[in-house]
Amino acid sequence: MANFLYLFWNKQAGWAPQSPEDMERRMKKWMAWMDSLKASGHFNGAGERLEGTGKLVKGAAKAVTDGPYAEAKDSIGGYIVVQAKDIQEAVELSKGCPVLEGDGMVEVRPIAAM
Repeated sequence: MANFLYLFWNKQAGWAPQSPEDMERRMKKWMAWMDSLKASGHFNGAGERLEGTGKLVKGAAKAVTDGPYAEAKDSIGGYIVVQAKDIQEAVELSKGCPVLEGDGMVEVRPIAAM
């Protein structure tokens, strides 16, 4: 089994829950999905939810800009580590992620064994 990083990308506009009930509904879906990964032996580590702000340090000049976004309308909201036999299985497992119910994305990245 190999390890894969799931990065959860969100669109900035429209991501914030509209009510406490909406937030609770979303959290229940996330927890159910993560529980299914745990039950199947694929869950290999929880990341934390990321704040919507940050800085980007870039190049030899070490220039610091607001960021760290690829595009201003997108941001990484969190991450987890999963185990899968290959990237195809990791991609299939990611398809249950609640972030995909809207305009979100799951970036699936293999973690290099050292």
